[in-house]
Amino acid sequence: MNMVLSQLLPVVLVLLSVNHPAKATATVVLPLERSFPTNNEVELSQLEARDRVRHGRMLHQQQHNGGVVDFPVYGRSDPLLAGIYYTRIQLGSPPKEFHVQFDTGSDVLWVSCVPCKGCPTRGGLDRIQLQFFDLSSSSTAQPISCSDQRCALGAQSSFTNCSAENQCRYTLHYCDGSDTSGYYVADDMLYDIVTGNSLSTNSSARVTFGCSTSQTGDFGMFDKATDGIFGLGQHGVSVIAQLSSQGLIPHVFSHCLRGSNGGGGVLVFGQIVEPTLVYTPLVPSQPHYMVNLQTIAVNGQTLAINPQVFKTTRDRGTMIDSGTTLGYLAEEAYDIFVNAITKAVSQHVRAFDGLTGQCYRTTSRVDIFPVVSLNFAGGAAMVLRGEDYLIQQFSIGAETVWCMGFQKFPGRGLTILGDMVLKDKIVVYDLARQQIGWASYNC
Repeated sequence: MNMVLSQLLPVVLVLLSVNHPAKATATVVLPLERSFPTNNEVELSQLEARDRVRHGRMLHQQQHNGGVVDFPVYGRSDPLLAGIYYTRIQLGSPPKEFHVQFDTGSDVLWVSCVPCKGCPTRGGLDRIQLQFFDLSSSSTAQPISCSDQRCALGAQSSFTNCSAENQCRYTLHYCDGSDTSGYYVADDMLYDIVTGNSLSTNSSARVTFGCSTSQTGDFGMFDKATDGIFGLGQHGVSVIAQLSSQGLIPHVFSHCLRGSNGGGGVLVFGQIVEPTLVYTPLVPSQPHYMVNLQTIAVNGQTLAINPQVFKTTRDRGTMIDSGTTLGYLAEEAYDIFVNAITKAVSQHVRAFDGLTGQCYRTTSRVDIFPVVSLNFAGGAAMVLRGEDYLIQQFSIGAETVWCMGFQKFPGRGLTILGDMVLKDKIVVYDLARQQIGWASYNC
């Protein structure tokens, strides 16, 4: 069964207000390009396969007022592969450019280094020319020693040990079986600061990152090979944590993904001021961005789902993850949710079981589907329209086929809110206050 997806393609810049604390900070705006090729037909099962790989890649452990630090972000989201967003960064002196995937499910920025065992030397992703960081070619590079406090920070996000040369070595294990290991390095990261009059100035920051000397698993796959990974988690040596501790950015980042035709959006390092933002606390001491989902309501009626289904434990809970395309519901909640939607539209649609779940044939518009409210701790509600939880697949004569975008997470009590749910919203990761917020917004 085929479907046509409207996904994220062109860059859209959102005008934002910025709060500046007493210490000078900069807001970092990263325009997103995420692509399912327009007019391409892809299968929902392919999206699920892509997201399964994405979930496997998540780690289990784990002074310019008014300026904008702008990293252009690109991406291709092939439904048969893991979702890949990447940006260009410059490291070293003289600076060398690297294309790195950015990932909210991990913390460490790492790039392939010389020499590197098992690292890809060429890739097919947008014809990227892969690069290798050479410690001896950068006049400002410095290996991190085992006694350095930055080595201890790295240990929060990776397995670390000490080499015979007193280098702080790391190993990162991913759930899909991929691994990378190497040693931590400190060097300059260069970037442009763009001010309100569109003038840009060069700046740099000293950052700690991983120098990968060994890779296994999917990292070597030709069609998704990049120079490394840009971890956007909140722990250890995350670049977000490093830049905020240096007073260069607030300890906040945000994104806004456009859901209408053409897509697009922005990723922002900094504080966004939006009066309609609502917040819920982040669950403490978690490796990912977990929140407390308490109830789900359909057309204002709370569903009879046991609240324990959403409670955060070792293998369950609710994760907000912009790297996931679809939505996923804990197994115990899925059928109750789908049945409520089906009952609400029973007079307007013909329901049937599609290849990947519940589908509906209708001559009516998508707004006949009920409003869904995801209700979180602290009184924050995320309101979803039909297009936020359904995917238009194809047309049969005058009828349109819509299928459930939420999928069942079999065997686990995990709920994941991916791009399908997060689109057309500002989502703010306020790490300083340990809360996450959102507001509907024309991204």
